[in-house]
Amino acid sequence: MRTITFKMERPGKLEVGQKVIVTEGTLPSNYFYSIGIPEDPFLAMSPNIPLVERLTATEGTVKDIIQNDRGFYVVADFEED
Repeated sequence: MRTITFKMERPGKLEVGQKVIVTEGTLPSNYFYSIGIPEDPFLAMSPNIPLVERLTATEGTVKDIIQNDRGFYVVADFEED
């Protein structure tokens, strides 16, 4: 089980327990991931992830949604082999 925290700019579109899909993006020395639902796959974005820590899961589950003075964050769990 792997847990990643994502920054969410549009609150109210995800809820705890909801399944999300993963979209991978690449940078020269990092990956980044967006999570969402099929109708809107870009609801929250991960921080940059080093190449050696690539996420292999294509879907996950929302574990928590956190609101603080810096915005909204989605904590999601992913099953990896």
